Amino acid sequence: MLFYPNCDKILFMSIILTGGIATGKSTVAKMLQKEGFYIIDADKIAHDLLDKKSEEIGKLFGTEFVKEGKVDRKKLGSLVFKDKKSKKTLESLLHPLIREEIERGAKQLEKDGKKYLIDIPLFYETKGYKADKVIVVYAPKSVQLERLIKREGFDTPEALRRIESQMDIEEKKELADIVIDNSKDIKNLEKEVKSAISKI
Repeated sequence: MLFYPNCDKILFMSIILTGGIATGKSTVAKMLQKEGFYIIDADKIAHDLLDKKSEEIGKLFGTEFVKEGKVDRKKLGSLVFKDKKSKKTLESLLHPLIREEIERGAKQLEKDGKKYLIDIPLFYETKGYKADKVIVVYAPKSVQLERLIKREGFDTPEALRRIESQMDIEEKKELADIVIDNSKDIKNLEKEVKSAISKI
């Protein structure tokens, strides 16, 4: 069972999908969807909430972070990954709202009898949820760095800042109930995903 601390709201969902930045969690989520799992995506929820709260974001961080009613996520990301106070301010705004949306989605899927996972990138960092099983998508830090530079066009210092703002991937691997190793090619990843499903 998944629950929120200091809260009597309970979700009858026990499987969390998490990982580190650029470990390939989104790719794994797509593979799991093909296998019939519904994915409640905390990142997507956060992105939607950012635009819904764009006016508030502008007041908190400055109007330069909002363009035509939408939050410039890349620009805001550069700020919060450098400044802990700004990061905490953003999290205080978004995290309670994200939890509400996760709960709403989970309740609906429970009602419909669907099998699902909750994709929470910062599951270990936020410590806001408990679960019976946690799946960690793993790739070593060197691979994270290479992928992030290639994918986002960051220079090495910026890519490292973003990786190091999260819990070390090796620590997440140790804490996981199930590990999906995405340090090799796509065929190996497919095997890893099928193996993980057999353990759920």
